Amino acid sequence: MTTKMFGERVPRVEDARLVTGNGRFLDDLGHDALEAGFVRSPQAHARIVDIDVTDALDVDGLVAIYTHEDLEGRMGERLPLLIPHPTLTHGRTPYALAKEEVNHVGEAVVMVVATSRYVAEDICDRVRVSYEALPAVVGVEAARAAAHLVHDDVPGNVAAVMVQRTGDADAAVDAAPHRLELDLAIERSASTPLEGKGVLARWDADDRSLLVHTSTQTSTSVRQAIAAKLDLPVDRVEVVTPDVGGGFGVKIVHPWPEEVLVPWAARRLGRPVKWTEDRREHFVSSAHERGQLHEVRVGYDDDGRLLGLSVRFWHDNGAYVPYGLIVPIITSTQLLGPYKPGVYRVEFTSLYTNTVIVTPYRGAGRPQGCFVMERVMDAIAADLGLDRTVVRERNFIRPDEMPYDQGLVFQDGRQLVYDSGDFPASLAKLKALVGWDDFEALREQARGEGRRVGIGLACYVEGTGVGPYEGGHIRVETDGTVVVSTGLTSQGQGHQTMLAQIVADELGVPFERIQVTTGDTRRFKYAVGTFASRTAVMSGSAVALTARTVRQKALSIAAQALEADVEDLEVVDGLVQVKGSGGGSTARIELGTVAVLSNPLRYAFDEAAARATQFAAPADPDTPPVGPGESPGLEGTDYYSPARSTFANGMHAVVVETDPDTAEITILRYCVVHDCGTLVNPMIVEGQIHGGVAQGVGGALYERMEYAPDGQLVNASFMDFLMPYATEVPTIEIDHLVTPSPLNPLGVKGAGEAGVIPGSAAIASAIEDAEGITITSMPISPSQLFELRRAREGRP
Repeated sequence: MTTKMFGERVPRVEDARLVTGNGRFLDDLGHDALEAGFVRSPQAHARIVDIDVTDALDVDGLVAIYTHEDLEGRMGERLPLLIPHPTLTHGRTPYALAKEEVNHVGEAVVMVVATSRYVAEDICDRVRVSYEALPAVVGVEAARAAAHLVHDDVPGNVAAVMVQRTGDADAAVDAAPHRLELDLAIERSASTPLEGKGVLARWDADDRSLLVHTSTQTSTSVRQAIAAKLDLPVDRVEVVTPDVGGGFGVKIVHPWPEEVLVPWAARRLGRPVKWTEDRREHFVSSAHERGQLHEVRVGYDDDGRLLGLSVRFWHDNGAYVPYGLIVPIITSTQLLGPYKPGVYRVEFTSLYTNTVIVTPYRGAGRPQGCFVMERVMDAIAADLGLDRTVVRERNFIRPDEMPYDQGLVFQDGRQLVYDSGDFPASLAKLKALVGWDDFEALREQARGEGRRVGIGLACYVEGTGVGPYEGGHIRVETDGTVVVSTGLTSQGQGHQTMLAQIVADELGVPFERIQVTTGDTRRFKYAVGTFASRTAVMSGSAVALTARTVRQKALSIAAQALEADVEDLEVVDGLVQVKGSGGGSTARIELGTVAVLSNPLRYAFDEAAARATQFAAPADPDTPPVGPGESPGLEGTDYYSPARSTFANGMHAVVVETDPDTAEITILRYCVVHDCGTLVNPMIVEGQIHGGVAQGVGGALYERMEYAPDGQLVNASFMDFLMPYATEVPTIEIDHLVTPSPLNPLGVKGAGEAGVIPGSAAIASAIEDAEGITITSMPISPSQLFELRRAREGRP
């Protein structure tokens, strides 16, 4: 029998090529192309008075200079609002090149095309742009004050206000035996993948078609955007995603200005054009996330059970909102985590500032919500003198209450209904893994050594597998190779391995015979994209359904050739044979041969036809070669569309040490219990957790976008933007709980963002436990912790 691949720790097939330097990233392509550079605004808020290109015109190697006035037709219109929302009453998006006004440092004003990037940069330096400076609005507090406006036609800098409620939460809080109020904050951070964005476009004038390579998470969406902006039929545009050096959300299509400008220039010039983003460009012109301020009121009983929760928060969406309100909507709904809040009310205000736009970054609003809810849990425990795990368990949704309706509308527009999970079991696993009940003895031992240690935890629920759909195509070649295609892109997650494991089991073929292609619209035209922890749920389910379709077709064709009933056949190791024969029967046929039989034309052109001769039925002029409802070829396409999102969950526990003198924070242990339903490949899942935890550590202790009051990003380089190295990321101890999702054919839930979500909350809990100082804002640095100590001691 075929060895089952589903659930096995299969080594990633992508890795050998990548670790030996044989990957092909965007900048490895297009050596014959012209190269683009951009003049970007040095002002956070200003009117464009004049653009003078005189000094640039005599530079050898100049091909073209473009400003907004050169963008004809739909190219001159604002870029689209990708996800509208009824409450987004003042949605604003940028132009591909700024028109009349700039609204953040780094906004593109002029595009230069030259024979090389070096020449393009020299030309950019010679372009003179005159600005009339306007007051900059930087940060949530400044936006709320509304002394100045980012957009003149947006009152109070308010893009949107949204409220969801399950009852009168304020009345429930007021009537509760115990009440607390908390002010909490999360600062800005960003994805900062190793590879920035990049685009390469080639225009075929004879065919009137575009071939675009781009480092993206959503190749099919980029295709649609380019076709719309350039007024081309969509079948005249193909988008290919090469190897991608990290995405984490920032490479989701908006579309980015460069993704439409580079193809536009390539068509206009009739030559290939390329642009790759440098590091400073990424800091000041891509996207950030996380910045929010929260005001929380909570009421609870003597046992710490929630009776009412009222949350109001302000979200910094930057200068524009091309991605709508997805981040604050996720925060407002995922804030509840695994708990029953009693009665809940949440209101958020999304605000414009003269800073880089805010779009989803790994976790996408959940780290903020998790930080708020877990700080509430710790505050209740401290107020009542209860163990922090006891308060959490008393508020958990119980397994017998699943599916559980939280009474809210999630990001996908569907009801927020948790499909599965066993939160008490996860907590029990976590306590055992980290040694929660024995920690006081360790604390006393450390105290005797002059050391200060603390333990913390945080729980989360993550909506994953958001729709609306994904698809898959599978074709069996005549040599038995199975070619799998899906529209989703890959940025290092191991998609080729994971999807091949699913197809191997579903189709009954050896894993080694499967080739998986992602992110190539020439191979698969329709997809949504890689984000929101959706690949295993969406594309995994789609290729599973497709494999079942192809398998059934193979059985039907083989049954005719073998003169057997379909029900009596099975596919094992790429052979169709009689069930239970163990391969010993002569009545069997290779899948490659079935592929030949599925297409009569292949007899004339394919050497594999020789293998099929013994099964070829004599021609019958009265019988069509393809029956009703059938199609030639051993291949098939299917799509998966979920009823609603699946909800993964997990819990993290952290042990930290804080230096009594320097306030340096060191993570001693980091433990994770994770439930993403059925695991396709546990090794890949654990890799995702490792990467997420590393980013969670960065968000808790190091990473922040530091803006000056005038809107200048003062740490826009890796010299100044702190990140954790391998030396700062601890060994991660992992345990799994498996509660399969009932919503998809594989029982899987997403895993890609889980590791990052509770990082700030768990680390804040541990620092607070070590220091006895309430932590209300993250990230926290040693200097900030030192100042908190001084304030506690009453020192100036």
